[in-house]
Amino acid sequence: MLFFTQCFGAVLDLIHLRFQHYKAKRVFSAAGQLVCVVNPTHSLKYAPTRCAAAQTSVEQSVLPSCHHHEAVHDPQLVPCTCPLFSCPWEGHLEVVVSHLRQTHRINILQGAEIVFLATDMHLPAPTDWIIMHSCLGHQFLLVLRKQEKYEGHPQFFATMMLIGTPTQADNFTYRLELNRNQRRLKWEATPRSVLECVDSVISDGDCLVLNTSLAQLFSDNGSLAIGIAITTSKVHNAEDEM
Repeated sequence: MLFFTQCFGAVLDLIHLRFQHYKAKRVFSAAGQLVCVVNPTHSLKYAPTRCAAAQTSVEQSVLPSCHHHEAVHDPQLVPCTCPLFSCPWEGHLEVVVSHLRQTHRINILQGAEIVFLATDMHLPAPTDWIIMHSCLGHQFLLVLRKQEKYEGHPQFFATMMLIGTPTQADNFTYRLELNRNQRRLKWEATPRSVLECVDSVISDGDCLVLNTSLAQLFSDNGSLAIGIAITTSKVHNAEDEM
């Protein structure tokens, strides 16, 4: 009976994911768009000093890293860019993607246009929905966060970060689109570099911001579908890689 119960639960989860996938394709019917169903994860950290300290040490290259030791921080190393955890990992930009996939199990989709379907929007803050998006020869990190910027008033913040340098980020434009019930909402901006830290981007409000009532207006049974498109904003040298 225990085996049957576990198998039956797994089947129900699979049916639920397929249903969510179908709903997203119904909303975003454009050909070629990939749909990624993203389950929420409660953030296991909120230590703003970690992000600020890590960013300062990257910029100044003379301060110690966010770990409490006396070693001089290597300016070529960046801290873990996953906003969910207080991860002590540090590494070079070119291995950040491998770390996120192997250690934090973050999914990655490929394609110029995809659909990000965040489930269970009703969960209490803080909660994050995260995927990686591979496009135009680069990798981007999409973060949707439910957070109380003001006590008792949760908001949703969505932003796209390039896993690369700020100079590389200036070469791209990303668009986030919500489309439901004959309503459409778009946010278009230049992505920020992961070197700038997701927490600071959200605190600055330089992203798509939705209050609870607006998020409910575009959600469907607790799920929010966000169309994502990335384009090059200007010609850049192919040699300018991470």
